[in-house]
Amino acid sequence: MSRAFRLAQAPPAAHEGRPGRPAHRVRADRETVEEDLLRLVLTVVELLRQLIERQALRRVDAGDLTDGQEEELGASLLALHDSLADLCAEHGYALEDLDLGPLGPLLPRD
Repeated sequence: MSRAFRLAQAPPAAHEGRPGRPAHRVRADRETVEEDLLRLVLTVVELLRQLIERQALRRVDAGDLTDGQEEELGASLLALHDSLADLCAEHGYALEDLDLGPLGPLLPRD
């Protein structure tokens, strides 16, 4: 999170009584808006998948789950990973392509 704040720029200061402008503007290109939205949705789903996977591993390490629950959780996470990878491939992406732009990867690798 601290890295995100370091990358964010402060808005320019107001000059001569005029209000300051935003530091960054969103540029939406009509030709790519659908692809950009798709990539955003895939990125959010991948971020959630990674968070769920990490939480599942913590629960397994803590011994909170039965063997059956561990098997079911593992199979579900694997199916979600495969489905997301298939969706990415269908639209010309790889899971590695999904990131937070200038902020870098979704979650740091352990």
